[in-house]
Amino acid sequence: MFLCREHELQMLNRRYQSDDCECVVIYGRRRVGKTALITEFAKDKKTIFYPALKATAGDNLEALSKAIAAYKSPGIPNAPVYRSFDDAFAEITRLAKDERMVFVIDELPFLCEADDSIPSRLQHLLDHEWKETRLYMILCGSSMSFMEKEVLSEKSPLFGRRTAQLKVMPLSYMDAARFHPELSPEDNALIYGITGGIPHYINLLHVKGSVQDALINNFFDRSAYLFEEPENLLRQELREPAVYNSIITAIAEGSSKANEITSKVHLESSACSKYLKVLMKMGIVQKVEPVMNNSRKKTIYRITDPFFRFWYRYVPANLMSITAGRMDRVFDVSVNGDINNYMGQIFETMCHDWLVDHMEKLPFQLGSMGEWWGNHPKEKKEIQIDIVGVESKSFNRNTGKQYLIGSCKYRNEPIGLEVLTLLKDYASVITTAMDQRFYFIFSKSGFTEGLKKAGREGDVTLITLEDMYQ
Repeated sequence: MFLCREHELQMLNRRYQSDDCECVVIYGRRRVGKTALITEFAKDKKTIFYPALKATAGDNLEALSKAIAAYKSPGIPNAPVYRSFDDAFAEITRLAKDERMVFVIDELPFLCEADDSIPSRLQHLLDHEWKETRLYMILCGSSMSFMEKEVLSEKSPLFGRRTAQLKVMPLSYMDAARFHPELSPEDNALIYGITGGIPHYINLLHVKGSVQDALINNFFDRSAYLFEEPENLLRQELREPAVYNSIITAIAEGSSKANEITSKVHLESSACSKYLKVLMKMGIVQKVEPVMNNSRKKTIYRITDPFFRFWYRYVPANLMSITAGRMDRVFDVSVNGDINNYMGQIFETMCHDWLVDHMEKLPFQLGSMGEWWGNHPKEKKEIQIDIVGVESKSFNRNTGKQYLIGSCKYRNEPIGLEVLTLLKDYASVITTAMDQRFYFIFSKSGFTEGLKKAGREGDVTLITLEDMYQ
């Protein structure tokens, strides 16, 4: 069953209805569901679907020839191979003159690696032969650095030829829950926290009732697909997977600043910076700065991909138990005992997304939003505020500014009044007496009566995990 991606399908179908020549670029990280999206879009349309191969130019030409033959005469064995890509593309030109036809090149980077003239050939065709046809071409790729540099950038021969582009992102926590509407908000939050909203991973987790059983059987097992997935992705995408593995491990173990990571992996700072940029382009690592930041010294690095973050947090630490097939005996202590701590950062992301999705209900229009950390001048210690939102209009010295101050608590017990008291104290560090502050407190397990009363009497909004899934 195909779930979600309604907006993306609507865009693709809208352009299909134009009947003009289209060149749509679709890209995104591996496993995010690009091919499934294209397959769903094309299921009721005349389509040449060509999955490029990580192979030679000759092998790719043969694969393209078979895809064209399957379109023209389905079921015929031993399809003839065109003499060149030019001949194959000429046949596509002829076919698209007579009818609306979708032509998909899936994993375009593989084809361009085999024959680097492909972008220029496609540019020439789009500018001349295909301009007057009814062709609907989709160029798809998982290497985001390649797609952004070699297809979308100004230096690419294809620059300016696309009629639309679509970066397919992981599902939101709300969309991810559509795979298991029978589960509780807590279970769906955990599934999102493990898979990061990647449909492929949600399906492979095979949750039939117990998330714990699904993890033990499909994640913490050496024969399971998900067990080897991070290492497989690094090997597929990168030339030096061992170095990248060391960097991700260093961040997972607590090295968050550039100099700490550099020291841990024994690299020159310039070299380490290049590796980090690649991981950021892949969406595995993120460079984070506090909102309203005025110092580069506060910049840190985090594993932003939940799947990688979960794997590097729990698999290496439990490898002996996994190898011995004893994960079911230690799971409660080694994973469940720490899961609320792990979910804290995930929950902050979910709360941020909830605020964005409910922007029209907020007390003012947000201009920027993020987290904040810095020194408390009175307490002489480092403090952190989970969410700080700042109004979009410019500062007015007479009326001050409006701030949204948020706290996100993923705990098993209700959150009490002391959290609000501490939040107000922290807010005083970054705001003035003239500023107006609105407090939002998110909780996995609800609130005490004292905090509920404060919520009814002041500028305090209380939101539970269950509220977030309604």
